[in-house]
Amino acid sequence: MNKLKTIVCAVAVMTSAVALADNAKTASNDAGPIAQAKISMGAAVAAAEKHTNGKAVRAEYEKGKDGRWAYDVEVASGSDVFDVKVDPDAGTIIAST
Repeated sequence: MNKLKTIVCAVAVMTSAVALADNAKTASNDAGPIAQAKISMGAAVAAAEKHTNGKAVRAEYEKGKDGRWAYDVEVASGSDVFDVKVDPDAGTIIAST
């Protein structure tokens, strides 16, 4: 009976270790991808502000549904608010809604 308990505990520990190692491999954040961007967030904000003639109120670096990364800048201009996507490599406006 003692041997069975030892085996069960050993299997449980190994399973937990494998799960933790797999989670460590797949866990990620935006720090890696943003380091690959050719323009800074500040440059993306400036491009979005110039495009809308407004002031940025929020900016982030995010992965789109198509799998590509882009700066997403929310800009207030008068009573309007625009969501501006900026290409992280060229600094050009991809979309503005």
